[in-house]
Amino acid sequence: MTEYFDNIEIDYSYSFTDKTTKDTSYITHGYYTYPAKFIPQLAERLIKENSKEGDIVIDPFMGSGTTVVESIVNNRIGIGTDINEIAFLLSKVKTTPIKNSDLLTEYAKFEQDLPYKLDGSFDYFLNKAQRYIPENERIDYWFLPEQKDKLSVIFAQILEIQNKNVQDFYLIAFAQILKSCSIWLQKSIKPTRDKKKKVYDPLALFLQQSKKMIKKHYEFDKLLNKNVKENIDLYRNVSCGDSRNLNCETEKANLIVTSPPYVTSYEYADLHQLPSLWFGYLNDLPEFRQKFIGSAYKNRENIDLKSNLANEIVSKLKNKKQIEVENYFADMLETFKEMKRVLKRGGRACVVIGNTEFKGVQIKNAEVFQEQFHNIGFKTHDVIKREIPSKMLPSTRNPKTGRFGKISDKNIKLAYPTEYILITEKI
Repeated sequence: MTEYFDNIEIDYSYSFTDKTTKDTSYITHGYYTYPAKFIPQLAERLIKENSKEGDIVIDPFMGSGTTVVESIVNNRIGIGTDINEIAFLLSKVKTTPIKNSDLLTEYAKFEQDLPYKLDGSFDYFLNKAQRYIPENERIDYWFLPEQKDKLSVIFAQILEIQNKNVQDFYLIAFAQILKSCSIWLQKSIKPTRDKKKKVYDPLALFLQQSKKMIKKHYEFDKLLNKNVKENIDLYRNVSCGDSRNLNCETEKANLIVTSPPYVTSYEYADLHQLPSLWFGYLNDLPEFRQKFIGSAYKNRENIDLKSNLANEIVSKLKNKKQIEVENYFADMLETFKEMKRVLKRGGRACVVIGNTEFKGVQIKNAEVFQEQFHNIGFKTHDVIKREIPSKMLPSTRNPKTGRFGKISDKNIKLAYPTEYILITEKI
């Protein structure tokens, strides 16, 4: 099986190197900088080539909602779930039709009220805002006092919006500016502080981001089929939950399109710290990490990974890393079984995944996944190899620690220069 994968030629038509940032962030896709996000053109192609209009398309690792957005704009029913509350909120906002007039009304209030609140009467409105801010020392760790105070006043006005869909929309705009307003090293994916970082104006950034999103949402609204728009709850179902418990009846789905997390995916939790802190989703970082696929905090006995290759890879690792990788493959297997439950016979699962190296051991995710699929009742329809020209990932690993590192570090290897698209079919 490994030799089979080694001999697959790169299909450059799946790299979409001709697409600009403007192309890949069209309509609602560019609202929030999300790690490991696959481009909408890839999701769209897989959806169109493996399903028809009216079909149910599911993403068990919804992330930023790319698959769900592309499903509904292409007249499919999009179902998605993700364990991360930020992913759920973002996907909900990106797929919810909202009247442009409602967004503009609240924007006008921000434009009129916030300069006043952040200037002459600042102390009064800051005092009122305090009840909205979660008590968490990590907020003070990442934000200078002056920046935190200004953000607090903006945050409080967002939470006073009565229309929940509009409120959520502006919460995502707020989430997007948090990294720039913090002392998180701007160009770093890793959580690194930069106490000399340039101080940005939160109000200017928030208004700019909101204005950009309003324009994009209007374009999304125009693109969406009228019937889908008027019956969005029938065509779009997103939830915050486990990939091993999908919100779909047995043998009802036609297609799965997903890009699952990689080994040690709990590191992605770090990247969602800032909005998770402000929105009250994160009280304790280690506890937050435990929810993610492959967490070392899970203790299992007598694991059957349904893959000889997976067992071989795990046996080469030691201590905590062995537990992490074994748990990762076990968690993914459980998700594949849930995919089988919801798919119709003949339904397909398109899984976008890359291989990597972890502390000198080759982690052949794609090959393991294919073996697991075969052993639970799927057959391979196709395997496509593609380059990753712009996928935002913590893309380097330190060979000694196995952890993601800075691109500037010496002797660091790219973790995911290419990836595979496994297209399997339920027998």
